[in-house]
Amino acid sequence: MSAMLPEWTTACPDWEERIVAKKSLMPCAPLFPEVADVAERIFKELILVDVMGSPKMGDVTLPWVIEFVRAIFGAYNPESKRRLIREFFLLISKKNTKSTIAAGIMLIALILNERLSAELIILAPTKEVADNSFNPIRDFIRADEELSELINISEHTKTTTHLGTGAVLKVIAAESNAAAGKKASIILFDEIWLFGKKAHAESMFREAKGGLASRPEGCVIYLSTMSDEQPCGVFKSLLDYARDVRDGIKEDKQFLPLIYEFPKHLIESGEHLKPENFYITNPNLGASVDLEYLVSEFNKVKDAGDESLRDFLAKHLNIEIGLNLRANRWAGAEYWLQQSKNFTLEKLINQSDVITCGIDGGGLDDLLGFAVLGRHAKSRKWWLWNHAWCNKTAVERRKENAPKYADYEKEKSLTIVERIGDDIDQLAAIAKQVFDSGKLDKVGLDPLGLGGLLDGLLDAGIPEDKLTAVPQGFKLMGYILTTERKLAEGNLYHAGQGLMTWCVGNARAVVKGNGMMISKQESGVGKIDPLIATFNAVALMSMNPEQAEKEYNVFFI
Repeated sequence: MSAMLPEWTTACPDWEERIVAKKSLMPCAPLFPEVADVAERIFKELILVDVMGSPKMGDVTLPWVIEFVRAIFGAYNPESKRRLIREFFLLISKKNTKSTIAAGIMLIALILNERLSAELIILAPTKEVADNSFNPIRDFIRADEELSELINISEHTKTTTHLGTGAVLKVIAAESNAAAGKKASIILFDEIWLFGKKAHAESMFREAKGGLASRPEGCVIYLSTMSDEQPCGVFKSLLDYARDVRDGIKEDKQFLPLIYEFPKHLIESGEHLKPENFYITNPNLGASVDLEYLVSEFNKVKDAGDESLRDFLAKHLNIEIGLNLRANRWAGAEYWLQQSKNFTLEKLINQSDVITCGIDGGGLDDLLGFAVLGRHAKSRKWWLWNHAWCNKTAVERRKENAPKYADYEKEKSLTIVERIGDDIDQLAAIAKQVFDSGKLDKVGLDPLGLGGLLDGLLDAGIPEDKLTAVPQGFKLMGYILTTERKLAEGNLYHAGQGLMTWCVGNARAVVKGNGMMISKQESGVGKIDPLIATFNAVALMSMNPEQAEKEYNVFFI
């Protein structure tokens, strides 16, 4: 074998053209074809017990699966004992044999491993997912006489042990702490979207991957379907990174992404809803995925409401959910995503002729929501910028929200403060920035939540006559309806912050008689304080405040 290292790229910038044309999405050929050949031969000999007739994998597996297997094992340099591509990411629709692929890959890794007493791990988010990974491994071994003599199975510990090398493949559910202290050579994380909802998933991943630093032959494999809600946590981070590498935005030759999703233009045109295009995110169509089944399921949900349809689109067509539209959602949510624009607070202040602010929340378990609503001096349209604060206590008490809070902190739409009171000080500083522009009309607050907030604003130098109470509950209904109408008309747009997309998706409408309100109780653990702050700012802007008499320089960009 030549000592010359191969040249390769893991980017696939023409993926949109390839996926529509049913071409391979694999960005490069196996770096060491001889190793890939060995892995392919073993993979094709594995017997599928749960398929009628118990065929071999080679008899029923489509080419894209073989390519993925070859890419993983073909990245290993047998001379240097080093794997040149060390991370693999596969996003694929439900029912495309993901768990079977995971089982086959990790069994081959156990067979081909050369390190004595090595550890290999499949880390699953739940016990059920762990069973889905372990059972095919067990069945592969039991169905093959040679493998049965080579590998010992322990069902109660979900481990398989190679009797020659002493290497152990263990399937672990993240519900336990069994991954702590492991020094695994190869790790497969299954259903990353579920890990994205776990508060400490990032540290769990770091702990599980710790042994790779001293194992150059090792690698990490990430497998997932699309999330059933807005992606967050480690799943969002990995998905964003994988897309950037695939598109050539970021160069990382050690990270190979394989993403089966619709090109944006097909989603925007509605072509993704045509059954003839379902193949795009279902490469196993005709094998483990039946088109008639998909069409039948689609017909059931397309008239059943947005929630059912979105779940189908996420799981069977890999459509990323941008907004969680529940049955009793706030009507303005329908128009929220289309009204997104990219702008900064400074731009809003500079180009507005008058500005109102709204504040809501601030309890120990809540977000402190802040809204800055400007009226554009030229177009007269309203534009909205938001921010929120919470303290460490809120993160610890609401662990289910912790991954989202971490995402919004990176987005810089949320600040997590160490000391209670810092949130009010920082909010007051931004409000003072708006006031110093000379364009602030008023700041609207919940009359029941003034307290230290009022003191903080006054201490920052904002006059008391600029602070006003906005009636809450059903009395806020008119301004909620105004916000809905402005969004639907296209006369209100926002800064496109993920924080607000989440809050809008959490908003639940409560109707009693002729009255309507957005209730925090109806929203459960999902927070809506920045949205209520927005309604408070809308209440003040609805009064059509006049521009200050003083002339200010306004620069349009």
